[in-house]
Amino acid sequence: MASKTRLGCQNREKTMKNVLLATAAAAVMAAPALADIKVGMITTLSGGGAGLGVDVRDGFMLAIQQSGRDDIEVVIEDDQRKPDIAVQLADKMVQSEKVDVLTGIIWSNLAMAVVPSVTAQGKFYLSPNAGPSPLAGKGCHENYFNVAWQNDNLHEAAGSYANTAGYSNSFIMAPNYPAGTDALTGYKRMFEGEVANEVYTKLGQTDYAAEIAQIRASGADSVYFFLPGGMGISFLKQYAGSGVDLPVVGPAFSFDQGILQAVGDAALGVVNTSQWNKDIDNPTNAAFVESFQAAYGRLPSLYASQGFDTANLLISAVEAADVSDAGAFRDALRAADFDSTRGDFAFGSNHHPVQTIYAREVIKEGDVFTNKIIGKALENHSDAYAGECKM
Repeated sequence: MASKTRLGCQNREKTMKNVLLATAAAAVMAAPALADIKVGMITTLSGGGAGLGVDVRDGFMLAIQQSGRDDIEVVIEDDQRKPDIAVQLADKMVQSEKVDVLTGIIWSNLAMAVVPSVTAQGKFYLSPNAGPSPLAGKGCHENYFNVAWQNDNLHEAAGSYANTAGYSNSFIMAPNYPAGTDALTGYKRMFEGEVANEVYTKLGQTDYAAEIAQIRASGADSVYFFLPGGMGISFLKQYAGSGVDLPVVGPAFSFDQGILQAVGDAALGVVNTSQWNKDIDNPTNAAFVESFQAAYGRLPSLYASQGFDTANLLISAVEAADVSDAGAFRDALRAADFDSTRGDFAFGSNHHPVQTIYAREVIKEGDVFTNKIIGKALENHSDAYAGECKM
């Protein structure tokens, strides 16, 4: 049965349980029978990619706990990275759970299956991750807000960085699903050189021998890849052992805190792009990194920061308007009056962030692999689809 503290992943830290259970206990004691606002979180908590969903959930729940509010109820469900499961859960949350706001989806194919349906039913959707291009352009909706990025953005930044690094002929690769298509589209939009080959792999693929052989024969001077989660771990380990020594560039999704320890030395020195890093210098980010480590016993990831920011956006809207007044609540979300881990935060006309995206380098601090910012790849950057959005 779904509950405010439903646990969807078997392997989790005891401290994380305590955070969630304390939030639940406080709400049970202090809140009326029905919370003032009910949030449905559908995210990936098992199988491939579970680490991404766990981090989004943990960042989100940390912000709720820190806010001290007892009028926000969160129902958490595991989509198992399956679109049909995600749709079933969304229907249940809207029709049976009577949620006001939905959030949590990691994967763009799941977002495309869920978001248009729930916004058409008058519910708000706050994306802590997936940002497929159709939802930023012609398929935008006044009740849909993306707190992370539009899918192309980090890849556009990588293309811009590749230009400054002097690369002129890139082999590019991504999984064959909406975010993969957006990824390579974004890279090509900014990259000024030639594309030696453009390859789409299977989503969830773990064996990259054929693709590495193609890289070896391509004549490229660089490799750009988007392979999130376990896919990136598998590729980087196999690439490092292949003897191919072309420089690699990627987005944060393949070099994020949650997977770097599994990749190990193979990732050292690789430049990747992100709108967040633990060394962004502002008080909110410093406090977030410290409190996340204290609560969960690990460094936060990009995904955790996005979950944290999404919850704080929601809290800022709850403090300004009643969700039953859709227009006022929408205006409160649009205002984005919260302190982001990224510093200044603002939405563009299509409810996607306008933000700076950084180039990061993988380093080792003691025994921990992590990233440090080495520069700005794109500053105050919007997305290519806002002009198609007619809100």
